[in-house]
Amino acid sequence: MRPQPSILQINKVLGSITKKRHYPTTISLWKRAQSCGFTPCSFTLNILINCYCHMGRLAFAFSILGRILKNGNQPDIVTLNTLMKGLCINNKVGEALDFYDLLMAKGFQLNQVSYGILINGLCKTGHVRPAIKLLQLMKRHIVKPDVVTYSTVIDGLCKDGLVNEARDLCAEMIKGGITPDIVTYSSLIHGLSSKSEWNEAIGLLNEIVLKDIKLDIFTFNILVDAFCKEGRITEAQAVFATMIKCGEKPNVVTYSSLIDGFCLIKNVDESMEVFNKMVKCGLKPSVVSYNILINGYCKMKRIDVAMNLFREMRCKNLVPDTVTYSSLIDGLCKSGRILSVQDLIYEMRDNGHPPNIVTYNILLDAFCKRQLLDEAIALYKQIDDQGIEPNLCTYSTLIDGLCKGGRLRIAQKIFQNLLINGYCLDVRMYTIMINGLCGEGLFDEAINLLSKMKENDCLPDSITYEILIRALLEKGENEKAKTLLHEMVARGILKR
Repeated sequence: MRPQPSILQINKVLGSITKKRHYPTTISLWKRAQSCGFTPCSFTLNILINCYCHMGRLAFAFSILGRILKNGNQPDIVTLNTLMKGLCINNKVGEALDFYDLLMAKGFQLNQVSYGILINGLCKTGHVRPAIKLLQLMKRHIVKPDVVTYSTVIDGLCKDGLVNEARDLCAEMIKGGITPDIVTYSSLIHGLSSKSEWNEAIGLLNEIVLKDIKLDIFTFNILVDAFCKEGRITEAQAVFATMIKCGEKPNVVTYSSLIDGFCLIKNVDESMEVFNKMVKCGLKPSVVSYNILINGYCKMKRIDVAMNLFREMRCKNLVPDTVTYSSLIDGLCKSGRILSVQDLIYEMRDNGHPPNIVTYNILLDAFCKRQLLDEAIALYKQIDDQGIEPNLCTYSTLIDGLCKGGRLRIAQKIFQNLLINGYCLDVRMYTIMINGLCGEGLFDEAINLLSKMKENDCLPDSITYEILIRALLEKGENEKAKTLLHEMVARGILKR
């Protein structure tokens, strides 16, 4: 253009494109502008730093800071905050804190936003204690935290189960003249619900209403979901009714929570009614909605209804995921329809959802329960060949199946390999192996394994002791059985 536009107009273009998150385009356009003779101002440089940070190219972002300092200029607070945020969003919170220390040492004055960025970064990475320390340090530097900063820490505390500390911090915030907002209340309600402190959670909900704070769908969904997970459907429906009364329209997440709640109390027909109501309201069910219903019907061994829902799902162009297939495979296996499973396994792979360890554990359990031990061993080898890491459930299922199927030596070999490789075995795993040894009359080996179990800081439970005591009594080893009984009493497992 003649005359050429000012750098301010160039900045407007670059800023608009950056807001749309087209970061490489912003960089590319700036290079073109620069080649035409445009000189960046501090606003331009901040836009470029922001782009490089979001692209993960932190070295380029910091090189711009180096250029600012080399030209004898001082970076403004926006530049410093953008760099700190860039480190945090790239999972370099430790480096962000080091950068903060460097800036403080050089006498830079940071603001509310600076501390908010660091506190948010710490809380998101699960470091809530350092976040609290930084919050206190912020106050000492005469930077007043706002409701967002407090809410971030309160949310972090609630997610760590430290609800009492979160409430204390909320009280401190109110005492300091800062009013909690819907985000603060939502975090506290979620924390209280996860601790089953229902009266206090409902009390907070009522407080929100009394203070005339606009309730959002997120807050309502937290409560509906929490009540449903506890099987408290009546309370969940009451919150649902309050939600509608407050003019908030339930969404797919709300309905899915209710569907799940009815499934958890084994009332799948009521779940289906909620599902149909959701569809009538004009909402499109998600993959999660279908998964909940399919899993519910599978657990009730109503596999034909589950398969119909699966077909309906595909007709609506919803792509089943690993959870969908795993639920169906579990249902088919438990209904004795193992032959139908193979087709689903092939379909999973074709649709880009290869079986995961959960799926394989379901199949392994089915083979072991039907004493198809050759198939179970082959499947175990297949898991290993595919580079999938078996978990504790895999090993306990296989070892239990082998012990009950008379293949104790193979079970022992797998078990010993786990011990040699330092695998952290639980009480159930040891108990399975002890039961297997007792079943074959190898009582001394079973007693030795009990000792090994204790050496590895895995304390036997009542089931472990009962298996051994019963086996010893059957063998006539009454004194050894009595010793174990005394041990149970000493540990408080059995009362005198």
